[in-house]
Amino acid sequence: MGKIIFYEDRNFQGRSYECMSDCSDMSSYLSRCHSCRVESGCFMVYDRPNYMGNQYFMRRGEYADYTSFGMSDSVQSCRLVPQHRGSYRMRIFERENFQGQSHELVDDCDNITDRYQISDCQSCHIIDGHWLMYEQPHHRGRMLYLSPGEYRSTKDLGYRGMRISSVRRIMDSC
Repeated sequence: MGKIIFYEDRNFQGRSYECMSDCSDMSSYLSRCHSCRVESGCFMVYDRPNYMGNQYFMRRGEYADYTSFGMSDSVQSCRLVPQHRGSYRMRIFERENFQGQSHELVDDCDNITDRYQISDCQSCHIIDGHWLMYEQPHHRGRMLYLSPGEYRSTKDLGYRGMRISSVRRIMDSC
């Protein structure tokens, strides 16, 4: 079970909205969101409704200002990250629609290009666990949250032209 509290203003001021599950559009609860407190669990927050736009992984803690975690706009939607116990496994593909070279990952990868000598990762199949994929090596830049399933293209996830350069498992005690 997770619990996150969103506040309209920085430093936990203004109206608040408490959330314990996914919320596709917070506009009916708050006019804006500029700070939050994660009391339990882990969440992905998004700067657009319906889990679109830039996304950020939030673990237990206080975030007094949305810019402190790299967000350029107000939080508009959130998704609870389920806790996963067990193995982690994914298959990445160099091109869209599961084409080109493929490699299986069972642990974090700081730099896909260096480890596998592929130019890009444009599709993947998450077999077990929950993962974060990053635009830059060493888990930096824009990120994508992926749960078990098939992802034919990063474009389908709203990221045209995004290059996946590193990945890590979500192993936090969510």
